[in-house]
Amino acid sequence: MSLADRMKAAQEVLAAAAPAVEGPTVEAAAVETAVAPPAAPPAPVPGAHRGQPVADAPEVPAPAAAAPNGVPEVSSLATRRAAAGSNDRFAELKAAVHGELLKQLGPQLYEADVPAEELGAKVRATLKDVLSGQDRPLSASDRAQVTQEITDDILGYGPIEALLADPDVTEVMVNGPSMVFVERKGRLTLSEVQFDDDAHLRRIIDKIVSRIGRRVDESSPMVDARLPDGSRVNAVIPPLAIDGSALTIRKFATDPFTVQDLINFGSLSQRTADFLEACVRGKLNIIVSGSTGAGKTTTLNVLSSFIPGDERIVTIEDAAELQLKQEHVVRLESRPPNIEGKGAVTIRDLVKNSLRMRPDRIVVGEVRDASALDMLQAMNTGHDGSITTLHSNGPRDTLARMETLVLMAGMDLPVRAIREQVASAVDLIVHQSRLRDGSRRITHVTEVERMEGDVITLQDIFVYDHSRGFDADGRSLGGLRSTGLRPKFLEKLEYANVRINPLVFAPDGVA
Repeated sequence: MSLADRMKAAQEVLAAAAPAVEGPTVEAAAVETAVAPPAAPPAPVPGAHRGQPVADAPEVPAPAAAAPNGVPEVSSLATRRAAAGSNDRFAELKAAVHGELLKQLGPQLYEADVPAEELGAKVRATLKDVLSGQDRPLSASDRAQVTQEITDDILGYGPIEALLADPDVTEVMVNGPSMVFVERKGRLTLSEVQFDDDAHLRRIIDKIVSRIGRRVDESSPMVDARLPDGSRVNAVIPPLAIDGSALTIRKFATDPFTVQDLINFGSLSQRTADFLEACVRGKLNIIVSGSTGAGKTTTLNVLSSFIPGDERIVTIEDAAELQLKQEHVVRLESRPPNIEGKGAVTIRDLVKNSLRMRPDRIVVGEVRDASALDMLQAMNTGHDGSITTLHSNGPRDTLARMETLVLMAGMDLPVRAIREQVASAVDLIVHQSRLRDGSRRITHVTEVERMEGDVITLQDIFVYDHSRGFDADGRSLGGLRSTGLRPKFLEKLEYANVRINPLVFAPDGVA
């Protein structure tokens, strides 16, 4: 076929296809494109699998054959984010106002000696002037919204500031700039909050970690930090975080939980609380164990509140979280290496140093490495009443993990010698679990007795009763039950002039 014949055939094909293109309107074609199933399976839209409406999806007329949940399918997360950005009526205005604000205030925003109230007043006054000079008319509500969002970015933590201020939110989990999950009453839900992009999220992470002298960059892409109120922060950035920077904030109550709060929550019973208070006042060495998010730090804080006010307490943590009310408290915090890989101060270093500080009590936020050996040595050298936390699945696993951590110290110690040290040092294990309904409960209060052969014997004093099951709303109906066994360390408590009512151990039902 000649070139002329091929061109003529192509023209005939185009002419035949023209009516099909001219039929639908441009708007209908756009709608069809938005909702037509793509050739490849679409990425799932967060929230759509739960039947929740996707609030930031573009508003288009629903086609006759809609998706089963009535939500038009969006081909990818990038499309969802682009749609969200196009619907932000104030994106350009916020960018312009934000830039002008930085020009006018400049270095004042980063002066450490400027009180937060004074800086906030300056920012709001400058914002008012900048917004007044904008050509675009704004209603009072729009002006308030723009002011609040920019103020949160500069003075607070950007889009998540409102979540951190919400008393019902206990944890904030940022999985990249467009997905922010929150925990309320033990349940995870996807929030409507989003960051502009990953750079916006990185600015917030840098603001958090820089305030306590830490850093996060490609050479150190993971960091543990804390907010001024003690809330725990963990951040991971690319290249370790593949889908964008990840930020996890576990909030701490402004007013620390008391033992009465834990009783009201059902975490423990009044009889168990009285028993634990006697154990702390009697200077028993206690390990609080449990899984991640089980509430170990909260329990540790409550146990520490039982320490008499006339004793010297040294606390050692990776990121200072404990909120002790006693007057004589020395707080120590570990330090990561600097950019040259030097200058690190570990928990183990701090435990060793604390022995020279004349402590009556040593409280270690968490033992997770070779510092376990130094903690055992402290407990065995006259520093009774020490308290620490440790990750484990149960009381027996707590002892096994303690052995493993001691071996990490590099000492060629026989296992029997380690177990003898553990049995001699540790008096009580308080194990905490997070149940199916999201509640955090103390499930075991277990005495560490002695060595029998090569095995450390344990004796449960209180055990959580799971036999009652759950109610119609899925809440656990169980509670701590006394086993009726009396611990062997009662004589040790009497030497410390602490006596426990024998009725505490009476097996008359749920304690």
